[in-house]
Amino acid sequence: MEKSWKEAIKKVLGESETPLHYVEISEQILSRGYYETDGATPAATVNAQISSSIKHDGEKSPFIRVGKGIFTLKSSSAAANIPASTPVSKQKKSETLAETDVESSDSIIHSFGMYWQRDLVVWRNDPKMFGKQQALSKPVDFGKQKGIYILYDHHTVVYIGRSIDRPLGKRLFEHTVDRLGSRWNRFSWFGLLDVTQEGNLRETALNTSLASLVATLEALLIEALEPPQNRKRGDDFSAIEYIQDIDPELKEKEIQNTLRAIEQKMRGGS
Repeated sequence: MEKSWKEAIKKVLGESETPLHYVEISEQILSRGYYETDGATPAATVNAQISSSIKHDGEKSPFIRVGKGIFTLKSSSAAANIPASTPVSKQKKSETLAETDVESSDSIIHSFGMYWQRDLVVWRNDPKMFGKQQALSKPVDFGKQKGIYILYDHHTVVYIGRSIDRPLGKRLFEHTVDRLGSRWNRFSWFGLLDVTQEGNLRETALNTSLASLVATLEALLIEALEPPQNRKRGDDFSAIEYIQDIDPELKEKEIQNTLRAIEQKMRGGS
């Protein structure tokens, strides 16, 4: 196991023949056991570690940014295959570093979840809705998230709404008891609140340009509607996707039901 995030990142990139997105880097770090963390945002941490190194270490940084969110090592074979360019001026370098900063701060949507299952949430007036960046990450409760949501009947969109004055969990709970109650079984959401390393939600200052706003709207529509001619989400969509995690209360119920079933079988066989 490596002593720091930076060393673990270098190890993963050193083993890869191609540049990697920071989400993939974090997944490989955790799945291979190169570094352990109790944090809820490993992908964001990896992005911040690399971006900070490029900004503050300059030429001494071991990392190169080759695309939006995509990095490699200067010493790797992947870097050797990157076409050589003309010498970079100090002004151009500062622009590149500024782009790296923008990557983690210039997005309106900070996190999102796609096609989460209604049945994996315990619905009440103030429900908890758990998601993880990766399987080994700490769960985050998105019940208090704000933003835009989509309700589906399987993969058919039946309703699009917003949660600003009332948080996401409460808005979705209301749709379990209103006229839409029997018409949806999945939902997607796009959140405005950022996730801290500890797994809490926080508001951040809105720092975006018109171009970034348009790019985010385009990406959100592509992500939500999945048009067949769009092979990927919008290029400037830097939000992190969270996979749904079952509510611990439901897990406990499943365990209890399993134990009861085993107990009944044992009684029936005796």
